[in-house]
Amino acid sequence: MPPSSEPTPIPGRDAPRYAIIVMGVSGSGKSTLGAELARRLRCEFLEGDAFHSADSVAKMRSGQPLDDQDRWPWLDRIAAGLQDAARTDGTAVAACSALKRAYRDRLARAVGMPLLFVFLDTKDSGELARRLVHRADHYMPASLLASQLDTLEALGPDERAVTLDAEDAPDRLCAEALAWIGREMSGAAENARRRS
Repeated sequence: MPPSSEPTPIPGRDAPRYAIIVMGVSGSGKSTLGAELARRLRCEFLEGDAFHSADSVAKMRSGQPLDDQDRWPWLDRIAAGLQDAARTDGTAVAACSALKRAYRDRLARAVGMPLLFVFLDTKDSGELARRLVHRADHYMPASLLASQLDTLEALGPDERAVTLDAEDAPDRLCAEALAWIGREMSGAAENARRRS
């Protein structure tokens, strides 16, 4: 992202609290986009990897994929972190794979506020593998990418989500995500005003 670009908060910051999850498999660019969205929205960014237990990190480091029993408490910790951050800033952004519909539903229930998903999708598994191989200081080996791709479930039409091409330039991804978030939350604010 261009370092000189000024933060541009979403219109209607008086709208109800909400949270954003940038989702996708490893190597799709979740952390890069999530951090920039948070900077532009002037809110906290939560790196989902930081919420894994030591046992889960060791498991992945050894090349073993996580199962649901590993992921449920991890998802709950991310949801709690989003709640805490949104109390201060009105919104919060997290990077989280959120591969299965059941995971996304759990996050949506646990977070206790409107939850928006920005899905970074790519059909080029070779590009994802290349990114993982060149990523330094991370415990997720490229060998686990196939497991993540197998686990990934398509977004449903009833989920509040937008799908973006993970291979697009970061500044374009950020602009598209911000435009969609703005439309979603402007609509939510209008609905809240009508109910009040």
